Amino acid sequence: MEPSKDISRLIEIMAALRHPETGCPWDIVQSFETIKTYTIEEAYEVSDAIERSDMDDLCDELGDLLLQVVFHARMAEEAGEFSFGDVVNAITAKMIRRHPHVFARSAADTPDAVKRQWDEIKQAEKRERTERRSRRGITEDFNGGFLGSVQRSFPALTEALKLQERAAKVGFDWSAPEPILDKIEEEIGELRVALREGDQAKVSDELGDLIFAVVNIGRHVKADPEQALRGTNTKFRRRFSHIEQVLEAEGETLEAASLERMEEIWQAAKAIERAVTSGAE
Repeated sequence: MEPSKDISRLIEIMAALRHPETGCPWDIVQSFETIKTYTIEEAYEVSDAIERSDMDDLCDELGDLLLQVVFHARMAEEAGEFSFGDVVNAITAKMIRRHPHVFARSAADTPDAVKRQWDEIKQAEKRERTERRSRRGITEDFNGGFLGSVQRSFPALTEALKLQERAAKVGFDWSAPEPILDKIEEEIGELRVALREGDQAKVSDELGDLIFAVVNIGRHVKADPEQALRGTNTKFRRRFSHIEQVLEAEGETLEAASLERMEEIWQAAKAIERAVTSGAE
């Protein structure tokens, strides 16, 4: 098996990896559910490469993302649902259908006309989607109703924020931050109960409720939860890196260091940050 610029080679490789007798033990046991996390991660890595303007990484990450598409399509083909060719056919048909002013005769020759045409096509596609889902016996549709405009494809924090913003438009909202803090404390209590009971499903459910409430307080105090968490992530990276550097200077390793020693260095890193911040002010 040799590398190739032909997409068919990648499809062949995935089929070989998924072969029940001669394939890779890890790839064979994967499912849509186990792979979806990697799919999301690869999309974020594409975004990161773009933000860093690293074209070498972008090429590599786009390949990883493409592999995810091929992986999902292969599993669907094994289940008798659709193949990679069907995925390609669906998107090419959609792009041709949505751009009749490019690929067919159309009077849409201005941005406004193209926008109206796009909306009409989208409505037709929505009706077709509803019919397909009905034939499959799928009745629940998160794209409908008042909250339907909030995409489930958003990162969970962003989806939570937009759901809350949308519900607030019709008055379904807290009036001030203080009651939300009470709600957070209530959710923490319910999480404690779930932890004591050892019910993992309930723990996950209560944790979700707690995070949703925390997102709500962020919205009320005008602090975007996604950006707030990114800031904390950066802070954690910086402080942990300080722990690593100090231990290395002392001839120690992370693995051998005690939790107490690492916490001591962590607190020292916090103190340094506060001193730098105070000095800047």
